[in-house]
Amino acid sequence: MPGFEWFGDEERKEVGDVLQTGVLFRYGFDQARQGVWKAKTFEEKLAARLQGENKETVYCHLCSSGTAALSVALSSCGVGAQDEVIIPPFTFVATVESVLMAGAIPVFAEIDETLCLNPDSVEKAITPRTKAVIPVHMCGSMARIDRLKDVCEKNSLILIEDACQAIGAEFQGKAIGTFGDMGCFSFDSVKTITCGEGGAVVTSRQDLYGFAHAWSDHGHDHIGSDRGMEEHVFLGANFRISELNAAVGVAQLGKLDKIIQTQRENKRAIKDALNDIDGLTFRDIPDEQGDSATFLSFFLPNQTLAEKAAEALGQGGVDGCFYWYGNKWHYIKNWGHLAQLKSPAPLAAQFMEHRPDYHHLSFPESDQIMGRLISMQIKLSWTKEEIGVRIEKMRKILIDILKDK
Repeated sequence: MPGFEWFGDEERKEVGDVLQTGVLFRYGFDQARQGVWKAKTFEEKLAARLQGENKETVYCHLCSSGTAALSVALSSCGVGAQDEVIIPPFTFVATVESVLMAGAIPVFAEIDETLCLNPDSVEKAITPRTKAVIPVHMCGSMARIDRLKDVCEKNSLILIEDACQAIGAEFQGKAIGTFGDMGCFSFDSVKTITCGEGGAVVTSRQDLYGFAHAWSDHGHDHIGSDRGMEEHVFLGANFRISELNAAVGVAQLGKLDKIIQTQRENKRAIKDALNDIDGLTFRDIPDEQGDSATFLSFFLPNQTLAEKAAEALGQGGVDGCFYWYGNKWHYIKNWGHLAQLKSPAPLAAQFMEHRPDYHHLSFPESDQIMGRLISMQIKLSWTKEEIGVRIEKMRKILIDILKDK
């Protein structure tokens, strides 16, 4: 991770196909494009990849970003004004923003040591206004998606998976992103596979797929070959992907299996080498075999030691280690703009009396987990020698930090 580490002739060839036709728009211009349809090709290949050996039906629609994918999924599933949506406090802020932009209200539940939503906390957060749950599969691994699916089915709630950080991950042989009513992926510049900017929504339901591809293109029904004569089935937005971005994605998707294999090998080498350090524990992964292995996440015994370790690792030349508890984009305690519902224009949530008081939210379980957590990005380009040096540095630093625990 990320996919740009492996840019090469494959990406240049796919982009060259588009530039040769001069058609950068994903719809229409049938004759000029000479049979080159990169967005359609990416959608077909991604759907086939997610179907797996069981060949379960998967429909895929590309859009302009992972954030756009979340907005498309919420609208397609009928989530909007006045609805409550349960999400985790540890996520990229786009999850929160997409709920607010839908006119709905973000309601937060605690995470557990999977770093994802705790199903028990989700059940406690349900109210008569709850419409949907969005588990976020953070840092390449999976939530307890089987239990979360059961909670949603029991309470007649919509399940939308934010799998933007977890493409290639599986739970019990089934692709992450395909458990819910809809799943969302991101292909931004630092994702496992990248288009530069891009995203996708997937679903097993043809009706939701129909809503998604229309709503993300101003409500166009995409029937016929004359775009100017297409019907507008409803009001929509513009979250289209370009053929250039999709072209990069086609090449990157062809590398996904090798990317996942490399990440798993690199992560396993480092984790095995740290496994005997007294006081160091690792993230709970519901299905180790299905981990996409983009990060190695581990816990120190307390926040003080975690802060010391994060600083020492950085100073000791071990790059790519994130202390999320102090990160401004990924954990709720640092989202002052959410507490104020700060926006250039009024948000619908500001007029809803039943919204949470975002100034005074409390997440003791999540704070306790996040305060002890460090996540290290797993890179594709490391050599065996570089991994060996990294292991040596990490062992020395962590053993030293933990000797007085």
